[in-house]
Amino acid sequence: LRRQLQMCIRDSGLAAGVGVLFAMKKGVDAASTKLAGGSKFQQKFNDLKGPLTEAGITVTGTGKDEKFYVADKYQSQGGSKSNFTIEKAGTPEQKEQWLKPLLNGEIRSAFAMTEPGLPSSDAKNICTQARLEGDEWVINGEKYYISGAGDPRCKVMITMVQTNPDAPPHKQQSQILVPIDTEGVHILEGMEVFGHDDAPHGHMHIHFDNVRVPKENMLLGEGRGFEISQVRLGPGRIHHCMRSIGVAERALELMIRRTTTREAFGKPIIRLGKNIELVSRARIEIDACRLMVLQAAKAMDTLGNKEARVYVSAIKAMVPEKVCTIIDQAIQMHGATGVSQWTPLARMYTGQRTLRIADGPDEVHHMVVGRNEVRKYEGEAYTAIDDKLRNCLLYTSDAADEGLGVDLGGRRII
Repeated sequence: LRRQLQMCIRDSGLAAGVGVLFAMKKGVDAASTKLAGGSKFQQKFNDLKGPLTEAGITVTGTGKDEKFYVADKYQSQGGSKSNFTIEKAGTPEQKEQWLKPLLNGEIRSAFAMTEPGLPSSDAKNICTQARLEGDEWVINGEKYYISGAGDPRCKVMITMVQTNPDAPPHKQQSQILVPIDTEGVHILEGMEVFGHDDAPHGHMHIHFDNVRVPKENMLLGEGRGFEISQVRLGPGRIHHCMRSIGVAERALELMIRRTTTREAFGKPIIRLGKNIELVSRARIEIDACRLMVLQAAKAMDTLGNKEARVYVSAIKAMVPEKVCTIIDQAIQMHGATGVSQWTPLARMYTGQRTLRIADGPDEVHHMVVGRNEVRKYEGEAYTAIDDKLRNCLLYTSDAADEGLGVDLGGRRII
């Protein structure tokens, strides 16, 4: 079914960067496609509607050469973390208005947090202001790299704002639902990532100019923005790492297929240098990453978000970095083709390299893991050489007359 759908999309004449990727066993990334090939390819696509529907995937369209939508019933693409946020923190009214159409694949959402004028990796810095005036929140500020906000189906943003700058640091921030068509929401431009604009999904630069939304659009309550984020980010980071492992598997497959079917200097490329060892290391690291992700997911299930945060930070720091290395090695073994549009490797690499910054940079996650390790031993004496000291030959002050050892307050030690 996956291959049939991919072939249909390929044969319809779509650009190389557009496609449908199965992210889960019963899910695909939402993608809109125009079947430029006419009725022949429209018929192919229509023939797939039945099997796709049985697999839990919604397919809608209106007619020849019109846009067809393959919508992931399970919203398994990256932006779906907003759905989880509304489900956990939203009121019944908010869920009816936003969550229901999101889950039906009718609309999309975005999460607006990162700001261009300060290091947003420390979320306490967020300074987009929201003040309550009567029955409305008035929002002023600037956000950028708001992923998904360029999609015409994006109808609402979960926006991180500062509602009380005088409160304790972790109580200053709140999250508010902002319909993207609200007056005063100005989308300035689409930010590029390694030279790509990722249209139509986009990563938008947005200015909030006296944006007014009802006070009922507050999620969970004023000052609970960090609390919501902890609920949202843990599963989201696990989700990122799960997809990264799939990317690594694909890169390893391409690496092996390329090097076992091409020869240079009289032998298959796989037999040159340490290439066979690189394949071995890639397999070992992918499996290690997979087990660590499983451990983090198990911790999330059994310990909860707060207690699992160290496990989650560990995989977020480890997995994208390891996957970047594997893709880089696959690119090297492909030569010039590896950086071309002929393979997915270049885009895979930029995606994983970006992930080392998104949802918390590597350094923040290493800080979480390292700080947790240090706390295990805080206040304890350094005892690594105690046994050696105890086994030293000790002499009483009487031995001093024999000129042995070093004086230690009436004792001698060798």
